[in-house]
Amino acid sequence: MVKQVSAPIISNTEILPHTYLVWAQAPEITSIAQPGQFVMVRCGESYDPLLRRPFSIHRVANGGQMALLFNIVGRGTEWLSQCQEGDSLDLLGPLGRGFSFQSASHRLLLVAGGIGIAPLVFLAEKALGEGRSITLLIGAQNASLLYPESLLPPSIKLITATEDGSEGKKGMVTELMADFAAQADQVFACGPTSMYQSIAAQHYLKGKSVQISLEVRMGCGLGACYGCTIKTKRGLRQVCQDGPVFELNDIFW
Repeated sequence: MVKQVSAPIISNTEILPHTYLVWAQAPEITSIAQPGQFVMVRCGESYDPLLRRPFSIHRVANGGQMALLFNIVGRGTEWLSQCQEGDSLDLLGPLGRGFSFQSASHRLLLVAGGIGIAPLVFLAEKALGEGRSITLLIGAQNASLLYPESLLPPSIKLITATEDGSEGKKGMVTELMADFAAQADQVFACGPTSMYQSIAAQHYLKGKSVQISLEVRMGCGLGACYGCTIKTKRGLRQVCQDGPVFELNDIFW
């Protein structure tokens, strides 16, 4: 059930250049949220900007705390980056269809391109709590933009790639997948469209479940405006209601 809540901010920290981690108190949402779902945030004191902004639920913690991870990309996220402890966020959520585990999936491969790490940490923490193992591949342009390892659960196996070679393997994160996909029971990914297109072209993933979280512009987040409609092999689907998580092989690229 979708809730609209006023969530007091606990902290708001710039953890990477122009990338912020905000924690808020939202037990009404965290009590029912699932990895891969998102919230719509009113990013302003009034109705300017008019539309809410969608953010993946990055983490949840005991006591009803919820984290959002975001880059500054416009007026809405600029406003959000300036919020401080004690301010409140107007949240609507949890929304959308999240990730799902196959019953026999014990070894999971997670692939994050840049800010695509946002929905995958919540997923990893739930999987670890169920006794599954996690290998996480993270890619970024350079070392300064890699998600801090100190913020990840210690039992995750982390492999990194940077485009300039400043940390981990030099190249794209998708170039790491061939070394780990064969051992994985299931694959989960989040990143730009170009990353998904590259993954979809890999023959070694044929027959394997690969769930992706699509990042698209949304108007309402509730399925009323049809602004996030995409074409899939099962017909037209709305990312906000039918997703944001889809099977990779269901999407037309």
